[in-house]
Amino acid sequence: MITFIGDFVCKPDVKGRIVLPSLFKKAMSAGEQQCFVVRKDLFDDCLVMVPYDQWMEEVKLFEEKLSSYRQKDKRLKRALYRSAAEVVLDANGRFLIPKRLMEMIGVDGEVILLGLGSGIELWSKERFDSDDLEGDELGEMAEELLGKEAVGSE
Repeated sequence: MITFIGDFVCKPDVKGRIVLPSLFKKAMSAGEQQCFVVRKDLFDDCLVMVPYDQWMEEVKLFEEKLSSYRQKDKRLKRALYRSAAEVVLDANGRFLIPKRLMEMIGVDGEVILLGLGSGIELWSKERFDSDDLEGDELGEMAEELLGKEAVGSE
């Protein structure tokens, strides 16, 4: 199982290509495909990159859950596919995100690649820096979601 952790500031080159950090490359075994699907996040102004195999699991899930006979389901399915693209790592570990997806999240310079376990979020550096949780807020959120026992043993 792949686990991506950490965050990295990356600067797209003149052609818009981004180098996948070596730590993320190491998380993928040599035999795994060097292919990702990138899509707009449903809740935040960022993109989500998942290995192709994981994308296929997501597709299976929403194909099972969504009906082609309900308008709301068709619209959601259309939006999910429309905001997605396949990206492949080149020999130098670079990938190119379609311009339309980068524009959706307001990227015009450096990006942050944030490992979130099975996937990677791609953020505009400006938006990512302004969305940081303060220490107290983070602690309160952890306490609310996980309970006092899980937060610390004081």
